[in-house]
Amino acid sequence: MDRSYPININLSKISTPCFVVNESALKHNLKILDEVQKRTGCKILLALKAFAMFSVFPLLRGTLHGICASSPHEARLGREEFQREVHVFAAAYSTTDMNDLVGLADYIIFNSFSQWKRFRGYVEASPKTICCGIRINPEHSEGAVPIYDPCAPFSRLGTIRKYFEPKSLDGISGMHFHNLCEQNADALKRTLKSLEAKFGEFLPGMKWVNFGGGHHITRRGYDLDLLCRLIQDFRDRYDVEVYLEPGEAVALNAGILVASVLDIVFNGKAIAILDTSAATHMPDVLEMPYRPEIVGSGMPEEYPYSYRLAGISCLAGDVIGDYSFPSPLEIGQKLIFLDMAHYTMVKTTTFNGINLPAIGLYNSETNQFRIIRKFGYEDYKNRLS
Repeated sequence: MDRSYPININLSKISTPCFVVNESALKHNLKILDEVQKRTGCKILLALKAFAMFSVFPLLRGTLHGICASSPHEARLGREEFQREVHVFAAAYSTTDMNDLVGLADYIIFNSFSQWKRFRGYVEASPKTICCGIRINPEHSEGAVPIYDPCAPFSRLGTIRKYFEPKSLDGISGMHFHNLCEQNADALKRTLKSLEAKFGEFLPGMKWVNFGGGHHITRRGYDLDLLCRLIQDFRDRYDVEVYLEPGEAVALNAGILVASVLDIVFNGKAIAILDTSAATHMPDVLEMPYRPEIVGSGMPEEYPYSYRLAGISCLAGDVIGDYSFPSPLEIGQKLIFLDMAHYTMVKTTTFNGINLPAIGLYNSETNQFRIIRKFGYEDYKNRLS
């Protein structure tokens, strides 16, 4: 992992827990994404499911062409705050959803032909022009974690070739697929091969194809040249507009979570209890699962002082991971968790009434820091009744 964290930030200014997003790191990522757009002519969207910090949308929309949403609320946020193209996909829509979406979306992607047939009339009755697409399942898995594999057996996401309905394509102008998760361009190359083998005959009739997300474009070592060749070749052969919708690549290594040590207890090993929580503040630690990196830490026993870091919720398994440090941890000491901008703020909960972390914006070029949002009791209470 790139250790692109704001090393000069004054931790004494930060009340914990607090997410801190580095504006300079976002600009770095945008520069790479824009290079891909300029080299290939593709359009890159922001996946709000990964990163929806709308206070930085004015920065992002200078490079990215719009957002992709999975609900009316995300679509509305994109329409109101991003103010560029709004693309929508969901596994299924209700009539309430569709009544909202036809007033918000520029592109609506349907997960099945049955949904397309059910809601085609809603789209056609809309006073605005809406491009419609169908999600296809290339039946090619690249993800290593089953819960994040849209092409796993019996997946609900996308139409497989066996159930594809060529006679129902009237009114469909594009296709969407997604099967990657934090992967390099070689995974896309293999996916496109499977996609074309199964659905290639229908591509010449399309105007656009959305390659989905999971492209780790801004990661150090990512094969940008291969990605650009794949996109350009696909565009040349099928004469289609190509969209990508990464979320993680936009905010990769652009944020941290600052937390404090509340207590240290012993139960066979030293356990440091923090004022954050895997369950409420970084649930991917439990879902993925994965072990986030912490500035100045090492693997267990790598340094002289080892600890299990745990959260404050009543969930017995609220454990962040095992770490070691060169010096003993102290109560009140602040720890910096790396790469906490994406799939963190969008997934936080108020389980146990635990307060949500504040959100701050930092510029490592000017060393300026400001709090964007604080949360409190009303945010917890208003979710419940």
